[in-house]
Amino acid sequence: MIHRIVARAPRGDVVAPREIDVTERWLVDAAYFPGGRAERVVVPRTEGEVAHVVRTSSPVLAVGAMSSLTGGATPLGGVVLSTEALHELSIDAAARTACCGAGTALATVQDAARAHALFLAPAPTYDGACVGGAVATNAAGAATFKYGAMRAAVRALTVVLADGCVLDIERGTVTAHGGHAGGWFEIERPGGDVTRVPLPTYRDPVVPKCSAGYRAADGMDLIDLFFGSEGTLGIVVAATLDLVPQPPASISCWLPVRDEAEGLRLVGALRDASRETWRSGDRSGLDVPSIEHFDRRCIELLLADGVDREQRVPLDARDALVLLFRVELHEALGPEAAVEQLFDPRGADTPLRRLSALLGPHVERLEAALPGESSKATRFAAVREAVPLAVNHRVRDARLRDPGVHKVAGDFVVPFDRLGEAFALYRRAFAERDLDLAIWGHIGDGNVHPNAVPTCAADVAAGRDVLLALGADIVRMGGSPLAEHGVGRHPVKQELLRLLRGATGIAAMRATKRALDPDGRLAPGVLFPWT
Repeated sequence: MIHRIVARAPRGDVVAPREIDVTERWLVDAAYFPGGRAERVVVPRTEGEVAHVVRTSSPVLAVGAMSSLTGGATPLGGVVLSTEALHELSIDAAARTACCGAGTALATVQDAARAHALFLAPAPTYDGACVGGAVATNAAGAATFKYGAMRAAVRALTVVLADGCVLDIERGTVTAHGGHAGGWFEIERPGGDVTRVPLPTYRDPVVPKCSAGYRAADGMDLIDLFFGSEGTLGIVVAATLDLVPQPPASISCWLPVRDEAEGLRLVGALRDASRETWRSGDRSGLDVPSIEHFDRRCIELLLADGVDREQRVPLDARDALVLLFRVELHEALGPEAAVEQLFDPRGADTPLRRLSALLGPHVERLEAALPGESSKATRFAAVREAVPLAVNHRVRDARLRDPGVHKVAGDFVVPFDRLGEAFALYRRAFAERDLDLAIWGHIGDGNVHPNAVPTCAADVAAGRDVLLALGADIVRMGGSPLAEHGVGRHPVKQELLRLLRGATGIAAMRATKRALDPDGRLAPGVLFPWT
């Protein structure tokens, strides 16, 4: 096994990139983290221009779509390096890969792949995000249950380090010295100097998603060090992504359930049936890549906003939750045949007949966007996206009355068999503090987002306390309080990182960063304080 990688000098001229005006766009990301400021904004077009910036400037914060929900793309001085001009894209249909610049939007990748009947399976829900940011946060989305997080789709990376050297990393070529977490990598610079990069000794919890700083694992691949690093170890300038064939057909399903425990039972049954299908390869088996949900309070907010009328979907505040899931089919199927298989128990064994049998009496309430009914599937997705918008609008309105109001949201994941226990914890903890609670998320992964609906600054303070208390509970349950959104600069997220990793783990991450970025040039203050 090889434990050392040889860095190279950047290709092309190492010259200053184009500068653009510092405007509000570059000072505030999707988290509305306060205090954004920058000396200048640069837009490099080549890795040589990126190398020039990191060699001559400090600090440097690389940004893409500015879609961070944690303040990770909010600059606090120094240079903002926009990846928007690093947007090269080529599809190799035979190899099923996409070679992308870091600034390529995921939606652009999907559009190009679709022309070859391929797609990027682990892409996060927000497809306006850029490839570099998705890698840096190990972004995840609705289909993580089947396809994994972003790390699972990345075959190779090109990364510019803090001294301007470049790493070309292919998965499977460089592994950590030592067969356990706590080993190290070696990087040989063009002049012959060798840097040892130590790895933390902690291990990630065994859950589908964890965006909580630097990865450490037995026999770890070097490429995986940069997932979850949030731009603090190097700047991703290009990636090679694995694509998968589009299924011949799929249906989107909307299922209201009156009882939360029954909803969890159905989700568990969908998970079990799908895993058996993937294990056995049974073409008649049920294949569900994603299961999402929103709860009764979310339904009430949507009804108050008139989303049911706007999107023409059934909503009833008596329901405990709504499940939204997708079924992938191994052969093309018309809408008439799909209806017959779903609602007529007779006939041949098919995935949709198995779905009908699994749902039992619940199938009577099932709404399905059948093959060819893309507009209906779009409406289902729009309702799901309207849930966080409903909360965000209320936060915005409350902030007009009280400037101390801002969003209070958890990003928790637990082993699925403990999700019912986690739901009870969330509800009890918020109720004890008299906080309005709405829960939605990727229920099939055990990853949900408990959100307070604050009306004043006191609610925000109480919400912060409850998230930290719940974070400790989540860690004890074997989960992660930082599932898919990362850590960024958000003080609550950074405290949750300390809860998960401990003081020793944070110190180990600092050691990793100092080995690669001894002067703290790259995104200082993201993940943890530099000093």
